Amino acid sequence: MDNVGKKKRVFAITLGCKLNYAETSSILARFVKNGWEIADSDDIPDLIIIHTCAVTSQAGQKSRQQIRKMIKKYPLSRIAVTGCYAQMYPDSVETIDGVHVILGVREKYIPEKYIKDVQEAVYREVASPETIKDAEPAHSLIEKREKGRTRAFLKIQDGCDYACAYCTIPLARGKSRSVPLETVLAGAVRLAEAGYREIVLTGVNIADYRSGRNTFVDLLLELESVDVSRIRISSIEPDILSDRLIDTVASSSKIMPHFHLPLQSGSDAILAAMRRRYSATGYRERLMKAVSAIPHCAVGADVITGYPGETESDFMATFRLLESIPAAYLHVFTCSLRPGTQLSGQVSSGLRQSVSSAVSRERSRLLLDLAEKKQREYASCYLGKTLDVLFEEHRGVKGEKGTVSGYSPNYLRVRCHTESSALATDIVGRERRVIIENMNEDLILEGRFVT
Repeated sequence: MDNVGKKKRVFAITLGCKLNYAETSSILARFVKNGWEIADSDDIPDLIIIHTCAVTSQAGQKSRQQIRKMIKKYPLSRIAVTGCYAQMYPDSVETIDGVHVILGVREKYIPEKYIKDVQEAVYREVASPETIKDAEPAHSLIEKREKGRTRAFLKIQDGCDYACAYCTIPLARGKSRSVPLETVLAGAVRLAEAGYREIVLTGVNIADYRSGRNTFVDLLLELESVDVSRIRISSIEPDILSDRLIDTVASSSKIMPHFHLPLQSGSDAILAAMRRRYSATGYRERLMKAVSAIPHCAVGADVITGYPGETESDFMATFRLLESIPAAYLHVFTCSLRPGTQLSGQVSSGLRQSVSSAVSRERSRLLLDLAEKKQREYASCYLGKTLDVLFEEHRGVKGEKGTVSGYSPNYLRVRCHTESSALATDIVGRERRVIIENMNEDLILEGRFVT
């Protein structure tokens, strides 16, 4: 086959957080600018980029599995590994036969490094995150809106200064730094012009945003002028969920009434051991302030169980706190010891004792049961109510009836049936008013369009 004049093709796999997805898109955009094409999943790409995650041991394991899967599936392609797992464990990545390139969090934005012609079997460039001074802009836009996509991720910040005892993110991504205000606004305008209707602000600790004298709230106020229907805030630390931020969301028709507010533990002793910057009482106060000030506000929470040194009393304090607050959903994690963290050193030296696997599993089960109950209770409050839904996905066979699904402002997933698959296709990307009639076994709300 004659390949003269044929563009090279690149394909990317992303694991982990919304920030990784925004960064992957920006990496691919640079390849496109350099004359590459983005391959379809059924093509044989010239280059495969695997953007990894290392936030938990399970995330690291999934990253390694995905690397091996891509090597096996595409034996003729150049395999490049980047992201937090590559940054923290490059030696581990290099032991995987078939990897050609390993790039750290600073190097991953430079296309030439992925295709560098070197003598070594594996080209590796991983700088210390301490050398990273600026936040690289990123958003999930290649050249135009991806077909069927209505929601885009916009990176505003990177890194973290919090140094929680269990967390690897500062080790992988360095200190907190922000994308300049003008750059964020320009990225948001590009996303709006491409046809996206919702922008999700992403970063490691987004409310820590600083650009000159501009704070995170100042950025939100500037983004109000961008021509999109919705702006959504991703995870935000409880200690910087300020009254001004809550009031800004409450008075806005564009910023969605939705916060993801990581709790981690409801025990003050464990929170102190984790080096979190709030108490259980402080967390409750911030959450209750948000839900009382913002109509229909949804607040989700992360919680870690099985933290070394967690007693039955500590666990019950967490359980009772979560039981008592109006959380819309919970994400439950079993504590994962990560090399290089303060917690790992404490356990190794005997300063903190690990919780047994059996006890951790039982506590996790109890929290998962509570999570389902909380999600069901919150969603059921909207049975018989009307919600504005931005539809993102459709299903259906040509000539038959279809279904569409999307999200309400407070992040409830809603599904509707349509008279035809063609109509379902047409509705994607639009915001429609829906009367909620029931909730299915997967806790997805179902309704009909208001005509």
